[in-house]
Amino acid sequence: MTAVDTEEAAAPPWRGGFGRLWSAAIVSRFGDALRAAAMPLLAASLTDDPLLIASVTACGYLPWLLFGLLGGAVADRVDQRRAMWGVDLVRGALMAAFAIAVALGQASIALLLLLAFVLTTLQTLFDNAATALLPSLVERNELGSANARLMTGQQIAGSLVAAPLVPALLLVGVAAPHAANAVTYGLAGLLIVSLRAEAPERPARTAGSTLRGEIAEGLRFLVRDRTLRGLCLATTLCNIGMSALIATLVLHVTGWLGAGNSGYALTLTAFGVGSAVGGLLAKRIAERTGRVRAMFLAGTVQIGCLVVLGSVREIWAAVCCLGVFGAMNMVWNVQQATLMQERSPRDMLGRISSAFRTLATAGAPLGALLGGAAAAGWGLNAPALLTAGFFVLAVASLGSLIN
Repeated sequence: MTAVDTEEAAAPPWRGGFGRLWSAAIVSRFGDALRAAAMPLLAASLTDDPLLIASVTACGYLPWLLFGLLGGAVADRVDQRRAMWGVDLVRGALMAAFAIAVALGQASIALLLLLAFVLTTLQTLFDNAATALLPSLVERNELGSANARLMTGQQIAGSLVAAPLVPALLLVGVAAPHAANAVTYGLAGLLIVSLRAEAPERPARTAGSTLRGEIAEGLRFLVRDRTLRGLCLATTLCNIGMSALIATLVLHVTGWLGAGNSGYALTLTAFGVGSAVGGLLAKRIAERTGRVRAMFLAGTVQIGCLVVLGSVREIWAAVCCLGVFGAMNMVWNVQQATLMQERSPRDMLGRISSAFRTLATAGAPLGALLGGAAAAGWGLNAPALLTAGFFVLAVASLGSLIN
């Protein structure tokens, strides 16, 4: 691995398929962010048990362990565009029903757990199809810029636009954020329907080929590729820590910091601002250092942010730390996604991406429960420090990929 391991980068054109995919991703992310910000507040209003609140996040990860590999294999077999808009249609219907239940006062922790599980089950197919579809819409040397634009746009829509609106929407009604999420799924589905993408050339399946065999093929490729294998290990460690932090962040801000719902929205906004800045920096950092070194740098800075977050009992410190943390998180995510797309055969990308995500997400439910247990046993700031420990291990594992 050399210091600079990127091709000469180019920006994808906005007109055509990429622009529509970008628009669909932004609309969908906007609605998801409304729900993601509102659901922990709803859970906290239903119970004060940190472990139960963290369980909502854990159930949002569990389907990747059960169905992630299957979703990737299916994504390599089917029309990815149709799979995506079909999933959006179902998710829109589910969110509309959930919004009605919330409006009628029928929400419960059990219902939140079920919804988180079902939505993520559908997401296993949607995300793998989206990852495999992008190389059909842009050139290879445009992948880095395309991923940066997609992720930056999603963060701006989610954290800068959606998250600050949650308190205002909650004044309209507790079901308003969830109803808006249902509408955005419908709009995103319509945009995906209008896509015209060239299907990847897939070699004819041999007689007797099974989903199980195709899944195994994707896993073997991931394990044999040294770079992807190392990135998967590092991302797994980060995800364990991140899920511990995310599952209890609402308690950290509203309880340990005493900043209330407005403070919670402010920290989410800071993360979004930082992510947008990180999206602008991701390409330049990778060009100077190489993708793996860019991830190493990002993870190191994030460790410092987490230590301060868990040690300084001031809302301004949390806002600053999460802003920088968000920037480095975007730098990491852009490099990771681009490396996977660059190093994977196009006809296997759904299976390889699903294997990567499934393995990387494997510890996330455990992380969410660890975060809840740490908050209950050692204090509401403990999950931030626990997360820092996992990031130290992740950054150390990346060191072996840098020559």
